[in-house]
Amino acid sequence: MVTDYIHNYLSEVKQIVDEIDRDSVKKMVDLILRIRMDGGRLFFLGVGGGAGNASHAVNDFRKIAGIEAYTPTDNVSELTARINDDGWDTVFLNWLKGCNLNSKDGVFVLSVGGGNVKKNISANLVHALEFAKKAGAKVLGIVGRDGGYTAEVADACVIVPTVNPEAITPHTESFQAVIWHLIISHPLVKVSEMKWESTLNKTKKI
Repeated sequence: MVTDYIHNYLSEVKQIVDEIDRDSVKKMVDLILRIRMDGGRLFFLGVGGGAGNASHAVNDFRKIAGIEAYTPTDNVSELTARINDDGWDTVFLNWLKGCNLNSKDGVFVLSVGGGNVKKNISANLVHALEFAKKAGAKVLGIVGRDGGYTAEVADACVIVPTVNPEAITPHTESFQAVIWHLIISHPLVKVSEMKWESTLNKTKKI
């Protein structure tokens, strides 16, 4: 049973790789290049595993892609103060207001469901994206299921295909990392060599 699960899970990963919409990824790369060229910033939003991914992505986009990037979940003091004083549903919205979000910027959502107010799922993402659209900021997302509100309003969005309804969350959160790593390592996006790759290149030159 354990062996079967391992085999099936990895087979599902292969299937997702084959089904990922390449055009959506390219659109995301093009939009990020435009944001950087305009001197804009990227604001990553995520909850749970998406929050962890957002923190990692901020590091990569700043260090490797040379784009100013932030996420509200990196500052637990401000995050919890806003939740306590203003509420969970508006925490990202009010944080973006404090960042003076503008039309040069991008809001990048890392979420499984993408936000759905009617189902009371990640309403904080929905309110944040409503504000982002009003501010003229670009909206990007890597999401699962049907993409939710993020997919509805995004300028560029990758929906991780559902190949197993019982593994939507682990697949989606795993492929968020796969896709953003694809983006920051893209020759047009990458501006700084990564440590191990730079070491390998030096060895080859010798």
